[in-house]
Amino acid sequence: MSDLLQRLRDRGWRLTAQRRVIAEVLDGEHVHYTAEEVHARAVARLPEISRASVYNTLGELVALGEIIEVTTDGRAKRYDPNAHHPHQHLVCSGCGTIRDVRLATDPLRALPEDERFGFTVSEVAVTYYGRCPSCSNPVRS
Repeated sequence: MSDLLQRLRDRGWRLTAQRRVIAEVLDGEHVHYTAEEVHARAVARLPEISRASVYNTLGELVALGEIIEVTTDGRAKRYDPNAHHPHQHLVCSGCGTIRDVRLATDPLRALPEDERFGFTVSEVAVTYYGRCPSCSNPVRS
């Protein structure tokens, strides 16, 4: 589970009803919703929440470094609440499902010194692509 709601409370971020609902929607493991999916789930909990509130709050959370904006293969931006837990992503090339994965080794150390070309590497983004079980084994009629 992500600890987004607790992180926001610890930060003293003003949790209006709208912000709280958005944080609750984003809480969980392997959560990578689009803004529209966040809005749809938030409306189920707080019917009067607007799209503008969702988009503005997502933008604020990204700017604060509390969620990560994830874009893969030109698909819609998705929002990952696990910003403070090092991980990579596994993406289904069929349906676009995203799962968080934790590597057994530090990906920064995996780049040999002679392949850094003098760069001081500060960040690594590794994304794995494949097909999820549902896309690999479609149900036949």
